[in-house]
Amino acid sequence: MLFKLLVILHTLGATVWTGGHLVLAVTVLPQALKHRDPDRIHQFEEHFEYFGLMSLLLQVITGLWLTWTYFPGFQNFLAFDSYLSRYIGIKLLCLLGTLALAIHARFFIIPNLTKENLNSLAYHIVGVTTLAVLFVVVGVGIRLGGLA
Repeated sequence: MLFKLLVILHTLGATVWTGGHLVLAVTVLPQALKHRDPDRIHQFEEHFEYFGLMSLLLQVITGLWLTWTYFPGFQNFLAFDSYLSRYIGIKLLCLLGTLALAIHARFFIIPNLTKENLNSLAYHIVGVTTLAVLFVVVGVGIRLGGLA
């Protein structure tokens, strides 16, 4: 029962995180770029940031717990000797990439965001969105026993 609850919570977190970033990348960002208006992104982030970050935190906690379930004591979870350990490794790389992009954007781009450097943030948004979708695809692969 606990395993199923963890999968459900993990999936809900992924739904919010990925869905929010898809909305940002597909609807808000094109309009912001078209009108050279960074405030559109600020407004979206103002409403989504807390909820999105909490969903990412939920994913990290449940993901680590699920990893512990698959690999008690985290033994050999990065041995890359099974599809499961490879997929978990890929998800951890996606998380590191997401964190790197988010930290860089938060501390170096967003504080100085203008219409002139809006494209820099756009690359970050597309990158985080791509990683979010990859999180989902790899997660589905874990539940289906691999994608190949």
